[in-house]
Amino acid sequence: MGEFILKMPDVGEGVAEAELVEWHVKPGDPVREDMVLAAVMTDKATVEIPSPVSGKVLWLGAEVGDTVAVKAPLVRIETAAATGEPPPDSIPEALAEEVLEEPVAVSAPPAPKAPPKPERIETGPAPTGAPPARDMSKKPLASPAVRLRAKDSGIDLRQVTGTGPAGRITHDDLDLFLSRGAQPAPAITGLVRKTAVEEIKVTGLRRRIAEKMTLSTSRIPHITYVEEMDMTALEDLRAMMNRDRKPDQPKLTVLPFLMRALVKTIAEQPGVNATFDDGAGIIHRHAAVHIGIATQTPAGLTVPVVRHAEARGIWDCAAELNRLADAARTGTATRDELTGSTITISSLGALGGIASTPVINHPEVAIVGVNKIAIRPVWDGTQFVPRKIMNLSSSFDHRVIDGWDAATFVQRLKTLLETPALIFVEG
Repeated sequence: MGEFILKMPDVGEGVAEAELVEWHVKPGDPVREDMVLAAVMTDKATVEIPSPVSGKVLWLGAEVGDTVAVKAPLVRIETAAATGEPPPDSIPEALAEEVLEEPVAVSAPPAPKAPPKPERIETGPAPTGAPPARDMSKKPLASPAVRLRAKDSGIDLRQVTGTGPAGRITHDDLDLFLSRGAQPAPAITGLVRKTAVEEIKVTGLRRRIAEKMTLSTSRIPHITYVEEMDMTALEDLRAMMNRDRKPDQPKLTVLPFLMRALVKTIAEQPGVNATFDDGAGIIHRHAAVHIGIATQTPAGLTVPVVRHAEARGIWDCAAELNRLADAARTGTATRDELTGSTITISSLGALGGIASTPVINHPEVAIVGVNKIAIRPVWDGTQFVPRKIMNLSSSFDHRVIDGWDAATFVQRLKTLLETPALIFVEG
């Protein structure tokens, strides 16, 4: 028998540690080669750690929620190899593990103890003084005076044991019930007080979200600007393009149009497509437009990144958007697909709402929030007409973006979205 120590692998370039978010095994479990032992998370990307060997789990080196350094011992596995060395071909190079040279003595499990001989239990006659069990659906027996006292004290008499004839509740029974610290029964509404408190440890993706939001709101002074946009023309265009799309083209939502509008606006106002290193006092303006898309997944909020939106047409934006959203929702998005955005879109459109306060994705300086499109009456100068209206709620880092520049940026987006043909004009 041998022993194999699996160490925390290098899960990404420049990553020194990762958070353990899930164990798939426990001590004593048999494992086989390539079986997933655990899952770790870094930058919201989940990485599964397989076993390089077969054997039995002896020890786990961390608990869920712990941060584990790269190369730290993670799992000890008892192997059947005489020297304790796993087959060389079965060990990935990335998983730098340690093999003990000396076999480890394994003590035989203690012999099971014989079950204790059951002792005879003397049973006596059933107590005669115990009150009979009460049918809770029936009204308990009690005098009017006892009922009045119980009512004044907020006591449900069905909870009180009666020692009088036929289980009648006496004043003494009521006094005894009160002396035991009984809680007043809920009123006639039948509602029950609930005092339980459930403690939920914040781990995994939820902890990453909490840390990110805390960082953003504590470091960035936000200014939020909300503008109403008439999306009627864009919705008509979108419906026509979806109707005429090719079989290999994805269905268009509003987001690809907004992405292309962002690219055109950023070309005129490059200051919003930036990241701010406030420690060094340097603003990095990016020529590439890497758009983060805030995406709700079963595990929580993630932000996959559509890279180089400036080089993608509207259909390409839609296809990449769908691919990344699926990867994020299935937990298969890589670390590279979840990092490196230069500006972010947040969308709560499907849930409605007039406005929102999107939180900037640190260290970016701007985020655009999409609200729901709704048909509203709009005065055209002579009459009210139904129009498809949507609000954009956009936040900016006020250290970098002045209010005037923020408003100019949003107004340019408004022009493009309300006249969608301009989105496709070159130059």
